[in-house]
Amino acid sequence: MTSLPHASPSTIAQKIIARAAGLPSVAVGQLVTAKVDFAFAHDSSGPRRWQPLLDQLGVGLWDKSKIAIVSDHYVPAVDAESASILRLTREFAERHAIDDFFDMLGISHMVLPERGLIRPGAFVAGGDSHTPMAGAFGAYAAGYGATDMAAIVATGETWLSVPATIRVVIDGRLGRGVVAKDVMLRLCRDLGLDNAFIAIEYAGSTVAAMSMTERMVLSNMAAELGAETGIVAPDRTTFDYLNATGRPCEDEAAALALASDVDASYQRVVACNASELVPQIAAPHSPANSADVDDHGHVRVDQAYIGACVGAKIDDLRMAAEVLAGRKVARGVRLLVAPASGQTLEAVTRDGTLATLLAAGAIMMPSGCGACAGMGAGLLADRDVCISTTNRNFKGRMGHVGSSVYLGSPYSVAAAAVAGYIVDPREFLHATEVH
Repeated sequence: MTSLPHASPSTIAQKIIARAAGLPSVAVGQLVTAKVDFAFAHDSSGPRRWQPLLDQLGVGLWDKSKIAIVSDHYVPAVDAESASILRLTREFAERHAIDDFFDMLGISHMVLPERGLIRPGAFVAGGDSHTPMAGAFGAYAAGYGATDMAAIVATGETWLSVPATIRVVIDGRLGRGVVAKDVMLRLCRDLGLDNAFIAIEYAGSTVAAMSMTERMVLSNMAAELGAETGIVAPDRTTFDYLNATGRPCEDEAAALALASDVDASYQRVVACNASELVPQIAAPHSPANSADVDDHGHVRVDQAYIGACVGAKIDDLRMAAEVLAGRKVARGVRLLVAPASGQTLEAVTRDGTLATLLAAGAIMMPSGCGACAGMGAGLLADRDVCISTTNRNFKGRMGHVGSSVYLGSPYSVAAAAVAGYIVDPREFLHATEVH
């Protein structure tokens, strides 16, 4: 990672964009052309959309070493159309000799960081709305539509208007059974979902104490806030995670220097007291419909879903296991668990978490986007009520338009699976050690 000296106080987003644009500094609203450091897409948004456009332009890929493709939406194929999309994806990766092609190994937003492909200070373009999850590593990561992504993989560049930044400062100790997902559901209610052309920067003692997978929840759900990206400045936690992938940060000092200047300008600064937060649940049909868990009453559930890039990481499955240990899923409730990646599944198999989930009655699903994106197994029927660790609960997203989806943390979803209705997960945690 190399950087240019910046001429004026800058946020982390401005610093990364300036470096990508080859400029000393950039101002909010300035139109710039940025060189992309890393681009990726999945089977739904990538090759099947790119190839016709590349053929029309008569060009190939600008740099295959900076492009990754992950099959995660149509896996495993459930019909002939899905199988055809996957075949096209595999053939594209082979034709273009893409080394970073990950076929049925998990969700792109988890698979790529697990392999150390998301780097501090990088300008990342992804063909999915939850690309901001990569911002947990101190990258500027934004989602683009298929046409824009085709142009990016052909040229290695894109243009953008430099976004303003909202700095969210979270301080205090999260209580037992309260996690990053609860923070984000509360922010969806307080900040709303219409924060277009904004970068969300997360800081504060609470964020500093979070694991990388919990920070990924913050940056991932910047998409639900309607923001361009979500970013956490790199620190020792970031470097330790990258070290564990076998691809350590090349220049830790330069990565630390990405942190926003103390005199940087923000559109606004939002202060959050983590110690006052209680478990949050979002009612249908918007993440903004969030409230304290007790405000919802005992809503009966038919299905509990622990899945998605935001909600089925290693930490998430371990949270669920804390609730489920020694308990059984309630009669009439389906508890579906779809690990975010193969590495996640391997880890929870080794440490006994998987055995705990299965003993409680969980039904294991393939690693992939699955029911979160309304694909594959686990879809909802008319009048079904589901509580889910996913990031969105829009009408019809997880199945029939007549179904209802509530959002919660892995703690809350597991607790509802045991009780048979939405309940405060802390009731199931009093006898266990602090997470």
